[in-house]
Amino acid sequence: MDLKTTYMGLELKHPIIASASPLSKTLDGIRRLEDAGASAIVLASLFEEQIRYEQESLNYLTEAGTEAFAESLSYFPALTDYRVGPDAYLELIRAAVRSVNVPIIASLNGITNEGWTQYAREMIEAGAKAIELNIYYIPGDISITGRDVEQRYVDIVKAVRASVKAPVSVKLSPFFSSMGEMANRLVDAGADGLVLFNRFYQPDFDLDDLEVVPDMELSTASEIRLPLLWIAVLHGRIKASLAATRGVQSGIEVVKYLMAGADAVMSTSALLRNGVDHMTTLLEGMKIWMDKHSYASVDQMKGSMSQLKVADPTAFERANYIKILQSYKSPYMTAS
Repeated sequence: MDLKTTYMGLELKHPIIASASPLSKTLDGIRRLEDAGASAIVLASLFEEQIRYEQESLNYLTEAGTEAFAESLSYFPALTDYRVGPDAYLELIRAAVRSVNVPIIASLNGITNEGWTQYAREMIEAGAKAIELNIYYIPGDISITGRDVEQRYVDIVKAVRASVKAPVSVKLSPFFSSMGEMANRLVDAGADGLVLFNRFYQPDFDLDDLEVVPDMELSTASEIRLPLLWIAVLHGRIKASLAATRGVQSGIEVVKYLMAGADAVMSTSALLRNGVDHMTTLLEGMKIWMDKHSYASVDQMKGSMSQLKVADPTAFERANYIKILQSYKSPYMTAS
């Protein structure tokens, strides 16, 4: 059974990648992910805010009097609010590359193209095989147009593309009005891969203290539907690799994503919920399904249920939406 796949030009022993998470923020965690079978590892993200904090702090020390330093620091989040600083992140890349034998993908998380994208080059120089751009942008200013938001993504990709020759992927949100057109714009801007989809962690309300509070819920298998749809639609239509993320809990979700057209499948929630060794469970589940259904390779599966390959392409469009609504039955429905 041939499990090999190619993602953004990177040859992987199988399609299952450990995506950016707290599990990949330390060298010990990275080693454990490799031992559990990850074919590649995306490091926990380096945030634009971390880089800006360090730059601003350095500028202040250089340009201002020390008597105001303590007060000045109150304008910035404490470095402890983030995972590591830029220099420590680069050292983590170097240590990981020395310690494991799978590709290390660095992750940059930001919302502008100014003053921080240069770190992509330093990440590659430190040994990362590729860069994943996690553009986590929520336009709270209601005067910002959709086209402005799209252009922000494109500009970031162009800035990073200008800094590195290594593969660059973009982790996208699902909230663009025309996903296909946006995908093509990002590829034209220099993206070698698209990761579908980013998962926004919305805040909640604490009704006792009347505060807006952070609340993180891990994904479930039912959340694969939206990325599954768009991977199936985009497969064979854009000149970039596709990676699936969200809702991967078992080997079944891995198989579905591959058949939709993904080149790689990423998991975080399942590993956080069940432990790092669940990576082995995902891989074994995929292999068992392939063996049971007589698939000799991942390439044989890949894209076999994409929109270009299925017998009824309208199943991904409005016709299926109507069919779903009309076919639903509830025990509380009365006979007509």
